[in-house]
Amino acid sequence: MTDLPTTHVNLKGVLTSSAPTADHSEGMSYLQSVPRRLVTLYLPLSIIVFVLLFPFYWMGLTAVKPDAQLLDMDTYSPFWTWNPTFKHFYKLLFESHYPMWLWNTMYVAVCATFLSIVASVLAAYAIVRLRYKGANVVGGLIFLAYLVPPSILFIPLATVVFQYGLFDSPLALILTYPTILIPFSTWLLMGYFKTIPFELEECALIDGASRWQILIKIVLPLAVPGLISAFIFCFTLCWNEFIYALTFLQSVQNKTVPVAIVNEFVDGDVYRWGSLMAGALAGSLPLVILYAFFVEHYVSAMTGAVKE
Repeated sequence: MTDLPTTHVNLKGVLTSSAPTADHSEGMSYLQSVPRRLVTLYLPLSIIVFVLLFPFYWMGLTAVKPDAQLLDMDTYSPFWTWNPTFKHFYKLLFESHYPMWLWNTMYVAVCATFLSIVASVLAAYAIVRLRYKGANVVGGLIFLAYLVPPSILFIPLATVVFQYGLFDSPLALILTYPTILIPFSTWLLMGYFKTIPFELEECALIDGASRWQILIKIVLPLAVPGLISAFIFCFTLCWNEFIYALTFLQSVQNKTVPVAIVNEFVDGDVYRWGSLMAGALAGSLPLVILYAFFVEHYVSAMTGAVKE
């Protein structure tokens, strides 16, 4: 039975009619039957979730398997173990330099990310807000610098690092990582700064505020979601970077996690898979915690973001 229009009399005594409003909160999902939704929605999502989570399951399973089960796939099931062990984690944390490698990775990632965000904020604000001739060209050239592969840049950067005496030092990574972080972060913040109305800055300029005060007190508070996105990108890239860390660091105590677990847990053609997977799993936990913390702040900040 369909809903019919209703009539009522307003305050002036005029007879009016009103049609019932349709509920479009669920879009057009009401047109799809349950079997159709199973095929078009839930089945693809299940496949995607399985593909994304299976590597983590395999990594965790390998980290808790005994050595005998890692080498004998015919006798033991490769997809499950009934005798989990934490021996590999014990060797990783107490019989290797893994805590030091984790600290080196954190130290390098935080410092390089901080430098990159500061430089990107200044560059993006200057390009978007100062309105000088050729600003768009400069922004495009900065983004093109991001497209240069790190496998090409690390050769000349290695020469510069060696000549300045920074070889085999975390400072070498702190100063070279911004070369691949600043271009993309600048491009990302440029797009976000454009969503902040110019009228806010014009009012502040009329009230006597300087450009530095406008940037610190007006633009940055409104650009928190963009800053969080740039921070997550920079920190993740620093944490997982391999080529520069492999080239610029040589001492065992100075290495970062991605390079150290590959170099120290592989003896020729012998791979210590338990320790390798335990190191990879433990090394991914800080990023998981970071994402879990910042996603909530990112969503809450988006509700207060200013749209143009």
